[in-house]
Amino acid sequence: MECKKTANVRKCTCSYPGCSRKGVCCECIQYHLSSRELPGCFFPPHLEKTYDRSFESFANWVLSRS
Repeated sequence: MECKKTANVRKCTCSYPGCSRKGVCCECIQYHLSSRELPGCFFPPHLEKTYDRSFESFANWVLSRS
């Protein structure tokens, strides 16, 4: 499958400067899952900027919306 990095990077919400995986979603997901994290695009902007990409942070955010 061809990577659509050019299209992906325009929609990527990652605010980490210099991220080498920006726009390469398959590498980003693989990287974060190997660290028991989720990519920043799974989080709302105010949480993404904290760089706490943990499963726990995501679960707490989801539960707070109920």
